Amino acid sequence: MDILYLLIPLSAVLVLIILGVFGWALHRGQFEDLEHEGERILRDDDGPVDDHQVLTQIKPEKSSNLLPERREEKPYGS
Repeated sequence: MDILYLLIPLSAVLVLIILGVFGWALHRGQFEDLEHEGERILRDDDGPVDDHQVLTQIKPEKSSNLLPERREEKPYGS
């Protein structure tokens, strides 16, 4: 029974922390445009997701050197 004196305040603090994180996410606009993120995977554009990726996005050059060379197998006895 004495453990309730510890568990009830801890659970109240945990609920306040969860509500604080939810309020912070709501204030920052995390739930503003839910449809856009669902449709983004269906589009065929290779653009950056956000502004920070514009500077770090590097497109690899198309080259035939990406695949290992394929050797032709010679039949036995040649």
